Amino acid sequence: MTTPATTTPATTAGAVTAPAMTAGAVTAAAVVAPATGPDGRADDAACLRAAADFVRRHDTATLLPLLLPGLDGPQLHSLTRHLSFAHAAVLVFPPDPATLRAELAACGLTADAPPLPSSVVRDRLAARHGRDAAGLDVSILRPGVRAADGTRRAVEVFALTVPAGSDLGAVAEHERAHQHEAHLAFEVLRPEPLLLRGLCALLADRGAVPDGGGHNPHENGTVFYFTAPAASLAGYRRVELYAPGDHRDVLAGHLADSTSDTMSDTMSGSTADRTGTRPSAGAPADQPAETLLRLLTGAWTTQALAAAARLRLPDAVPPGEPIDRAALARRTATDPRALATLLRYLAMLGVVTAEGERVRLTEVGALLREDAPASMRPLALMYGGPFYHSFGALDHTVRTGETAFDHLFGENHFDHFARDPELADLFDRSMAASTRMFDPVPAHPALAAAAARPGGGTVVDVAGGNGELLARVLTAHPGLRGVLLERPHAVEAARRTMAEAGCADRCTYRSGDFADVPAEGDVYLLSRVLHDWDDDRCRAILRHCERAMPAHADLLIVERLLPADGSASLATAWDVHMMCNVGGRERRADHYADLLAAAGLDLLADTPLPLDAALLHARRPTRP
Repeated sequence: MTTPATTTPATTAGAVTAPAMTAGAVTAAAVVAPATGPDGRADDAACLRAAADFVRRHDTATLLPLLLPGLDGPQLHSLTRHLSFAHAAVLVFPPDPATLRAELAACGLTADAPPLPSSVVRDRLAARHGRDAAGLDVSILRPGVRAADGTRRAVEVFALTVPAGSDLGAVAEHERAHQHEAHLAFEVLRPEPLLLRGLCALLADRGAVPDGGGHNPHENGTVFYFTAPAASLAGYRRVELYAPGDHRDVLAGHLADSTSDTMSDTMSGSTADRTGTRPSAGAPADQPAETLLRLLTGAWTTQALAAAARLRLPDAVPPGEPIDRAALARRTATDPRALATLLRYLAMLGVVTAEGERVRLTEVGALLREDAPASMRPLALMYGGPFYHSFGALDHTVRTGETAFDHLFGENHFDHFARDPELADLFDRSMAASTRMFDPVPAHPALAAAAARPGGGTVVDVAGGNGELLARVLTAHPGLRGVLLERPHAVEAARRTMAEAGCADRCTYRSGDFADVPAEGDVYLLSRVLHDWDDDRCRAILRHCERAMPAHADLLIVERLLPADGSASLATAWDVHMMCNVGGRERRADHYADLLAAAGLDLLADTPLPLDAALLHARRPTRP
């Protein structure tokens, strides 16, 4: 989606996205205990909030490659078939159950079931601190969290009761500092012994170290703990596989593989966590080199996907059916031997599956078909084309601060695309591939309130591109009218979008720049615009919006937010991309709050959206 430009070109509301990267390219900081308050309570609240935020922002397919760098396509495909990201876990230390309930409520967490005893963590604590397990009151709660994609997951809360004045204060202080029990958990779907052994072996092969586990009879579940690989980018040091049921036969072998200094010899599986750092037992000796090699081949992945898109290989494969490789070569006018080599690589990436001499598209590969809903073929062409070339000059950007795209093409990408209608069309279509992030936006209360205004409200989409977001809002709220501000060539695309959505009679169009923001709106939209610009330009854009907004109006901003704790996020990759190709940047929520404040607006809330995006809600300050 593009932005209007009269004197200074504004960017597409669907700002440029990052080129395809290897799974490990997005990094996360290690879990670190938050700053300690006088009684540790600030620690517990901060840990709970951080865990809830992490769970909201991640899913199985994006988290596993961060956790286990170097996974190839078949391995990732196998793991995502059998595992589901279930929760992030923290250990807290309330003085009593009432305090724990209050802390959970303050973090927006509500447990649906009463607490259960946690024998596994109780025994781990007892072994680690030389305590009698019978004297440790450890319970477990799993308050639910709704992820950005709508999936319901949980924060697993272990609570060691530490009454005021208790000698357990030293235990709490040590555990807060080292975060031994913080971990990520994946539930094993349809567990059976052979599968469990295979999963444990695969994790060990990727550098995860068996680190104990146990069977919890109170909920009849078996846990297999691992220390994450040294190269892990997920931000958590420990991993849990949770298998419903009693699997102590498989657990016995897992405990035997656990290093002797990190486990007890009881069948309950209580373990003492390692506190130092050392090479991963059982990991390949050259695993760091293998990991780096896999990262370095990320460019090959990008070009393999782009080549498949350019050759229209996915379009030549019948949906849901296999095709003989020789027939595919004939359909696409490609060399059979060279095509076979490419298909073998695409199979490793999980784009196709091989069935003897035949291949079949996976769900991932089907997204590269031109006729797929929200097709990602334009993204593959864009990432394997102009943005691929500009990323080759990333070192120039880092050295000089100059945008690599401008350096290579002699002009900014807005002007470059505007002069090439085919490239401009490709860019607009590539942005449509990311519009899944818009799915929850029409349900925002500000839009519902505007629709309920007498006579209906008006939504102004500033730099609304091809009108995809505005069309969704108007479709969801028949009582709303729309105004779309854009550059002339983008307005024509928006007219087509509105007509296809059946909203043409409720939308008007303005050609212009940010200085031309109309004043009649009840809700203003800025979707993926601000990250294209530096802070000064952002403040100017927001001031234009603020001056146009009536006193009651709301401003909704769609952007990716850099995590405040440095944890893994797509925004980290997009931040590099914006620097390299646009000259903009991604920002943290508090950074946007400062920009909004400089324009006379208050940031009221930010809500997670799919694809690691967020919806920021701003208004003028309430005057006393």
